[in-house]
Amino acid sequence: MRTTILVADDEAPMRKYISTNLKVRGYDVIEAADGGEALKLVEEHVLDLVLLDMGMPGPDGTQVLSALRRDTHIPVIIVSARSREHDKVKALDLGADDYVTKPFGVAELLARVRATLRRTGSVLDNSLPVYRFADLEVDFSARRVRIGGRTISLTPKQYDVLAYLARNAGRVLTHRQILQAAWGGQYMDEVDYVWTYVRRIRRRIEPEPAEPRYLLTEPGVGYRMPD
Repeated sequence: MRTTILVADDEAPMRKYISTNLKVRGYDVIEAADGGEALKLVEEHVLDLVLLDMGMPGPDGTQVLSALRRDTHIPVIIVSARSREHDKVKALDLGADDYVTKPFGVAELLARVRATLRRTGSVLDNSLPVYRFADLEVDFSARRVRIGGRTISLTPKQYDVLAYLARNAGRVLTHRQILQAAWGGQYMDEVDYVWTYVRRIRRRIEPEPAEPRYLLTEPGVGYRMPD
């Protein structure tokens, strides 16, 4: 099956630049010029990835991202001219899987597309038993997380981080190990990605996020989950 990517950007030259480079690499591409059109196309198509500009008219990128995270599990890479740390952290907090700052080289963008698709579309590992600790269950084959039998909704990236920790339960994993596993080797200095995602995961799975029982902090080192 071919991979379908939505490119949502209000600048026509940028849409053409991204779309052309994706198409020549074998991806199917659809385009949206504003937030409303992007949300409409999400409803009409089966998508593997969304490349989303933050500064679009209509519903802006922040509103589109919020809607996607509320209603879907489609991976999202933000492609934006906004380069401030605040904007990046806000997008990650809202559930973006990655953030690429304009201007960028096409090789970098394609590498991030491949990495995101590889992580979110990887073959399910049916050989691993379900991870269980207290009321928490992580079913690797189904990519499903439950608390007390209730399914917890996580974004693809949130699941990737949690599953990596659960597969290595009992081990202390450094920030860089988590970055390597969930984002790839080109992200070894983006420690704020880990902090942001751990915070969001705790909000979803922990009865008291400030006093976690499942996703534990090892100060100055990283995180671990109990075995």
